[in-house]
Amino acid sequence: MLKKWLCLLPLLILAGCSSTTAPTSRPGPAGGQTSAPAALPSWNQQALGDTLQGMRQSCKALTRKAGWREVCQQAGQLRADDAAAVRQFFETRFTAWKLSDGNRDSGLITGYYEPLLSGSRSRSERTPWPVYGAPADLYSVDVPASQRGKSTLRAKRVGANRLALAAGGDIEIRPGDFAADPRGSRLKGRLSGSRLLPYYTRAEINQGKLNGSAPVIAWVEDPVELFFLQVQGSGRIQLEDGSFLHVGFADQNGYPYQSIGKWLVDQGEMKLSDASMQGIKDWLAKNPQRRDELFAVNQSYIFFKPLSGDDGGPVGALGVPLTGGYSIAVDPRYIPLGAPVYLATTWPHSNDPLVRLVHAQDTGSAIKGAVRADLFWGYGTEAGMYAGRMKQQGNLWLLLPKGMQPTDSL
Repeated sequence: MLKKWLCLLPLLILAGCSSTTAPTSRPGPAGGQTSAPAALPSWNQQALGDTLQGMRQSCKALTRKAGWREVCQQAGQLRADDAAAVRQFFETRFTAWKLSDGNRDSGLITGYYEPLLSGSRSRSERTPWPVYGAPADLYSVDVPASQRGKSTLRAKRVGANRLALAAGGDIEIRPGDFAADPRGSRLKGRLSGSRLLPYYTRAEINQGKLNGSAPVIAWVEDPVELFFLQVQGSGRIQLEDGSFLHVGFADQNGYPYQSIGKWLVDQGEMKLSDASMQGIKDWLAKNPQRRDELFAVNQSYIFFKPLSGDDGGPVGALGVPLTGGYSIAVDPRYIPLGAPVYLATTWPHSNDPLVRLVHAQDTGSAIKGAVRADLFWGYGTEAGMYAGRMKQQGNLWLLLPKGMQPTDSL
């Protein structure tokens, strides 16, 4: 994934990083049925050559797995402009398994994207907003749920920016000082003498509390776009010379995500139906004097690191670059990373069919269940428009090499 902990855009805007209940099904066909790819809805209308690049990216990881080697070798020999050969490849080499979650064979399909910001490596009047790297004084420590109720714990340093619980440790931790985060057991903080305190909130960071402890890896033009860069967890910054600086998740300040869209709805500032990324940006354009108030609702703050590579997509959880429009984030307990997935849904805010063969190459903490996917739209303004509005119902079919069972691939 762009980052495993990250809740993807529509759910972040509306609901925050809340965990969902565990799905009740294992991957497999509803009613025990499988089908040939050629029998899938609108299969003959698909331009399958467009999905071949995504398949080849997946194969960089899949070639090491049993059952995929020959399939990937053949995919590497195909030409994307030979539509008949690509179609025959998928029809003859794969079986389609319709995914279900208990009695449901449809689920939520959302979208995410890679933001594109304008910026510089130097601060200026045009680019006054910092993109921070990980602070030197940000420490993390794993505290199991069984220990969170204790009034005081002891810890010791075990490496750079890492602490570990230890009965005789010289660092004091009071779990009650820290915000509860349902996503995990890790606490983030800063040392004040021999005591670990919660790290700075978003509002405190924006007020300058970092005080030089975090490097600035770039300066950008727009604080609103910077906020949504943090929501996504990675993005591109176009510099003055036209080159791109790719940035990705490095660390987080330890506070659970709080949805600014939900807050606006709760405050009566907008309707739930308008609480998309575009709706929030429109509200901010009309209420610029309340920007800091709104952003402070979400105390979570993301720190970044420069990423190497060309102008391809960001690297997902599979370890390969994502392909705009043809990569999805899934729950890997139910859909094996790297597998082709046939997606049948609708375009954002529309009943027009959106049907295509995509590839499971990413994960996300909001992506839970067998029939749940997040479509990567690419980067930039148009991709953000689609991603921010997408909250559709859809069906998924898992494509596996013939002879392979869904449980074999997990």
